[in-house]
Amino acid sequence: MKYDVVVVGAGPVGSTAARYAAMNGAKVLLLEEHSSIGSPVGCTGLLSTRAVEECELRPSDEFTFNSVRGAFVHAPDGQCLPIDGKKTKAYVVSRKNFDRNLAIMAVEEGVELSLKTRAVGLEKENSDTGAGVKGNGSGNENRKNYPVKLKLLSNGKPETISTSVVVGTDGVKSRIASYAGLGKPARILPGIQIEAPYASDDSDFVELFPGSSAPGLFAWTVPLNEKVSRIGLALDPVLACKSGPGENSPLFYLEKLLCSNPHIKARYSGGMLDFVLGGIPVGPQGRTFSDGILLAGDAAGQAKPTSGGGVYTGAFAAKIAGKIAAEAALEGDNSARRLSEYDRLWRKGLAKELEIGMKIHDYMGKLEDNQLNELIGSLNTPSILNTITEYGDMDHPSVLMRKLIFSGNSLRLMKAFGTFLKTLF
Repeated sequence: MKYDVVVVGAGPVGSTAARYAAMNGAKVLLLEEHSSIGSPVGCTGLLSTRAVEECELRPSDEFTFNSVRGAFVHAPDGQCLPIDGKKTKAYVVSRKNFDRNLAIMAVEEGVELSLKTRAVGLEKENSDTGAGVKGNGSGNENRKNYPVKLKLLSNGKPETISTSVVVGTDGVKSRIASYAGLGKPARILPGIQIEAPYASDDSDFVELFPGSSAPGLFAWTVPLNEKVSRIGLALDPVLACKSGPGENSPLFYLEKLLCSNPHIKARYSGGMLDFVLGGIPVGPQGRTFSDGILLAGDAAGQAKPTSGGGVYTGAFAAKIAGKIAAEAALEGDNSARRLSEYDRLWRKGLAKELEIGMKIHDYMGKLEDNQLNELIGSLNTPSILNTITEYGDMDHPSVLMRKLIFSGNSLRLMKAFGTFLKTLF
């Protein structure tokens, strides 16, 4: 079987990449190792309005449980920083239904979908021996085409298919990245989440708990409604490392959160309706392309370091990947040189924001609880909260950081942040 483009992984990023490849004229195969789209879930299901728009979907009752306009940030000492966006900033979604909508959109564009199909190997001609396009006076003599053979297990049976470009959107433990020798994201943050009875103070707001509750990132509650929330956390294992066995695990910290955090303990009724484990990749690889290969989404470490969200950034990159993959395949040039255009374009749109996000992530993750108490207290003034309301952006934190630096509260903020703000830009 021969395809122009094969996309491995049918999450939001994979379905979007496959759809854009088909829209640009390619014959496309989309592979998913599980028996259904959207399962198992490995995400909080909190998507910014921009993320939904980037996927070219409109919010609907089919996949949207709730809308969120702000966040209550709880300091370790219990003080609360209320951040009110005044309008809908994000949606709490069913990832199963959300992902299936995107897969349907891909199929409607002519993408062939294969479930229960896993990539188990990859072969391609060596770059030094790949066949170039024969001279014909067109100026295209330097084009190179290295056919890729992808080995699969489809419903337990081995298969081999041929393609010009493989787009790896197979998540944080990407097999395609490994087969292509493109390495791993800079770091992976393990996360855990339950869906459980929880009496939310206001279902228009998520709750965030930075500090020792989840060293390296934060804990959260995401309301589906007034009575049920998703409660979870993600952490940096290095920062969470304790002396006792198992005390740096996400499960240890989640159990401690549910039993020991006064705010959560008073609202959590016990038990759970769902349980999710996953990993958040932060820090993209140095290269997200090679001969016949592109990486996008979590496979490329494109998640936002400030929140761990990856749908907006992944969908942005997926559109570029699908277009470039299709064009390269149809031109008969799938060389790394040709596919490097994808790497250049996605970094042009996302790299600066990811770089600033990583600086914020590293700075906040290393603060002690007493430092976080002081920092959150310093932000809790009407003028600063107004600035956060006006310029806060889940997907582009640099916008708010610039406004804070040059606001009338700059001296107060410099005292709270020290020299950190000066290192951002």
